[in-house]
Amino acid sequence: MSPPSTAAGPKIRLLSLIAAAVLAVDVVTKVLAVAELEGREPVELFGGLVHLVLVRNPGAAWSLATGYTWVLSLIAITVVIVLIRVARRLRSTGWAIALGLVLGGALGNLVDRIFRSPGPLRGHVVDMVSLLRPDGTFFPVFNAADSAVCCGGVLLVLLALTGRELDGTRSPTRRSRDGGGDGADSADSADSDDGPPDDTPRTGDTTPARHADGGPERSTADTSGSDSSGSGGSDSSSGGSGD
Repeated sequence: MSPPSTAAGPKIRLLSLIAAAVLAVDVVTKVLAVAELEGREPVELFGGLVHLVLVRNPGAAWSLATGYTWVLSLIAITVVIVLIRVARRLRSTGWAIALGLVLGGALGNLVDRIFRSPGPLRGHVVDMVSLLRPDGTFFPVFNAADSAVCCGGVLLVLLALTGRELDGTRSPTRRSRDGGGDGADSADSADSDDGPPDDTPRTGDTTPARHADGGPERSTADTSGSDSSGSGGSDSSSGGSGD
């Protein structure tokens, strides 16, 4: 695991800058959408790939939780508070970018919930971008804040999968941990296959060695015995001759 970085200030400033930029873009595009698209037919762009249409959404994506706008507002407030608290432990540039996108998007939609009609915590979110179909039946109509939240969420998932932590450290991924475990298991298996050291003394090969001419090599004891026998026989012969 790599050591964490101690530079928290620059990361927090980066997060704040990204969140402020996302919030500014979201507010400006919503103001322009209300001013230019109110009461107009959808505007087709890129050959029908994108449509600009003004939609006021009291709920979440696909018009979910339409009657619980105040609940969505409280959830957005909670998310903002949690992100601000988490930012104090921030040491990673990647996490700063991801959290900045999520924070800016959450603030953008929260501004609509608080300040737009019909009232505080019940305001309808302004959406204006629809893909392929102008009525949002292919994909929910969304805004810049929604895009920022989605991009930040995807980046957070990638950071988690690659083992990059909030504090700047990098933990081993699951694949590397599994690979290390397999290697250790293989090494253990190899060691166990070798078995314990054998202290039993090894005996020599009982097969007699052979000379280069193919005959069996006589041992030293056999040779000594033969020499003794030969000497004895010679002495006997000498004695017989003397008699």
